[in-house]
Amino acid sequence: MSAVFPITPLLPEIRAALAAGTRLVLEAPPGAGKTTQVPLALRDEAWLVGRRIVMLEPRRLAARAAAEFMAQQLGEEVGRTVGYRIRFEAKVSAATRIEVVTEGILTRMLQDDPELAGVGALLFDEFHERHLQGDLGAALALDVQATLRPDLRLVVMSATLDGERVARWLDAPRIASPGRGFPVRIAHPPARTQEPWESHLRRAVELALAETGGDVLAFLPGRREIARAQDVLANLDVPALEVLPLHGELSLAEQRAALAPAEPGTRRVILATNVAESSVTLPGIRAVVDSGLAREPRFDPSSGLTRLETVTISQASADQRAGRAGRVAPGVAYRLWPESRRLEAARTPEIAQVELSGLALELAAWGSDALPWLDAPPAGALAQARELLQRLGALDEAQRITALGRAMLKLGAAPRLAAAALRAPETLRPLVADLLALMEARSPLRGEGARSDDFRARVAALHAWRDGGARAARSHGGDPGALAAIEQTSAGWRRRLGVRSAASGVPDSHAVGDLLLHAFPDRVAKRDANNPLRYQLANGRGARLHEATALHGEPWLLALDLRFEARDSLILAAAPFDASLLERDYPERFARVRAVRWNEASAAVEAFEEQRFDALVLERRGVPVKPEDAVPALLAAVRAKGLDALPWSDAARRLRLRIQALRGWMPELGLPDVSDEALLAALETWLAPYLAGKRKLDALAPAELSEALAAMLDYAQRRALDEQAPDALTVPSGMTRKLEYVPEQPPVLAVKLQELFGLADTPRVAQGRVPVTLHLLSPAGRPIQVTQDLRGFWERTYPEVKKELKGRYPKHPWPDDPWSATPTHRAKPRG
Repeated sequence: MSAVFPITPLLPEIRAALAAGTRLVLEAPPGAGKTTQVPLALRDEAWLVGRRIVMLEPRRLAARAAAEFMAQQLGEEVGRTVGYRIRFEAKVSAATRIEVVTEGILTRMLQDDPELAGVGALLFDEFHERHLQGDLGAALALDVQATLRPDLRLVVMSATLDGERVARWLDAPRIASPGRGFPVRIAHPPARTQEPWESHLRRAVELALAETGGDVLAFLPGRREIARAQDVLANLDVPALEVLPLHGELSLAEQRAALAPAEPGTRRVILATNVAESSVTLPGIRAVVDSGLAREPRFDPSSGLTRLETVTISQASADQRAGRAGRVAPGVAYRLWPESRRLEAARTPEIAQVELSGLALELAAWGSDALPWLDAPPAGALAQARELLQRLGALDEAQRITALGRAMLKLGAAPRLAAAALRAPETLRPLVADLLALMEARSPLRGEGARSDDFRARVAALHAWRDGGARAARSHGGDPGALAAIEQTSAGWRRRLGVRSAASGVPDSHAVGDLLLHAFPDRVAKRDANNPLRYQLANGRGARLHEATALHGEPWLLALDLRFEARDSLILAAAPFDASLLERDYPERFARVRAVRWNEASAAVEAFEEQRFDALVLERRGVPVKPEDAVPALLAAVRAKGLDALPWSDAARRLRLRIQALRGWMPELGLPDVSDEALLAALETWLAPYLAGKRKLDALAPAELSEALAAMLDYAQRRALDEQAPDALTVPSGMTRKLEYVPEQPPVLAVKLQELFGLADTPRVAQGRVPVTLHLLSPAGRPIQVTQDLRGFWERTYPEVKKELKGRYPKHPWPDDPWSATPTHRAKPRG
């Protein structure tokens, strides 16, 4: 190991820390050498005593590259002193002392042998990426160290990390390496109006090649965008230029080509996913072009699986990507987003945003979820995951793992897919391997075929590629490159399932749906009798096929992928299946129930006896409505339609306004809240007794509705209401005039001016706390003045009003002294 890395001076301190203790947090930027130099430096430590070092690497490409680099430094082939194990691939031997593994592999090692016999140290590399399996592996390792293996060394390594928080969590010392880097200038070349991203990328790459002298590293979210970028950059006018992809689905030769130094006189543009942020070393990079996007796992409720989604990266990721341009000399990072955009500071841990059925199954196998988490799984998501596992048969009613659950863990597929694979007949295992690979991948269909909602088309494209090559695949609308990657995964599943030969030809029309039924029993969909494009799902939701569907006329579907919409979800991918399997395989989910509902068309409650599979109605017949059934249905209708569905009379509306007004003016009375929200929340208390024996809302008389409101007040409150918020006032003329109550305002009294002669002060309510707003009217009932100061009106305004209106209304009194005049509502006062 002749090369000197930035981490090299710290290696003695690292060895000393692990000789004195069993935990360590190591922070080092990309390129410092922590991934390859730390394991090599520790392999001969006395505390290791012949045991292996296992290093967790989140990505397969990085795991393979790290193992190969370490083996090269030792002058050996991979699989001797240094080896690796990743999904469907392993290069290890009895001589292996350093083993690089991906996250799922480490979890299996811990589950299969909690004591980790033969392992002396676990190294968690790139821990800042906060993958779910990495968090789980660290929590399990801490549990093992605390209970079974106090001598086990645990090292958490990261390029960008909240080191202080992690060190507190581990109760461990913290060592930081400064790394090695040169200044990097940040540029934001703006996109043109409505410019496609490919064109923006091409201009940025051309700028990077013109302004810098080395290679260019462009970060893109995934394989599809990389392939598109390769096409766009293929004809750049730059001598001796290579454009190479770098992502996890490439062949070993293609990956090595991207990671190797360029030939002398050649410049390269590397198009990479976020695998190049920190996990691998790329020589010669002088410029970075950053799309600002990445594919990260998110729980997709439409498919029931955790899938990769294109998301905006965090500021920490943007800084790491930019740093790639300053490894060998000053560089430039060209960011393809506006400089004004603000990014989230750090990546959200996967444990907080993915579906947790796989985690719940691991915890059930471990026997406890009381683990020392850095970030504990959300309780709600974990409960939902356990409910799914019970439905799949992986957990029993006491949430203990079943034999099927253990077999699912051993298989290593997502729980839904593992359940389907293990319940499949032996003869269909080759097709199961294909379905596992296809369900995990994006659709391989392109062009017009990409619009097909028949999942069987994807199977047909894969089998055509397998049987007839690229031309046959294209004739089925398939992308040969995508199908080659899916075939590689399918081959891995065939080995895992013990299948010798691959499936070919056209499967039976129901075979795909029948197999996947055991992964998605909650996605069973039955066609609507009145609309051939509409379906009801077993989970209670509605769904629809698009107009150009390839599945028109299918009576039963398994909805594998949905896009949730406000009313009915759109079915994006589905497969027909044999409905007789429901009774054979899920008899416990059938039930005969009595259902009561509100019929909007007849505006009445109706009752049925239904045969159901989960929430899916298979048969229905009408039955008489029982009195005890009607009231809940009527209340549900009111909640759905709102209080305006009730037969409000003017008196009932005025009563509500009076109660609510006095409640605000005199809170000490303890009057009930009669706002819409409060009444809807308490329908069972105040309204239900008056609906007894009724099947329709309009059978409730307006007087009954008023009585229901009044019954919410006790005797003292009713008396206070009549006294302090009266329905009407008697004015000096002797007439009774209604008070109009307006929300959050004083009540209004509209009255002819002549009826108030002799009244000096404005009337008040609520023990004199609230002055009435007077709308003073002319003899013809037209408004003259709005006031809460009657005395001021008589003194200042009345003389002007008298002068203006006396001639217009000569038959009505207009005394000079309104204080002593006789009030009247007539044209001429009596007597």
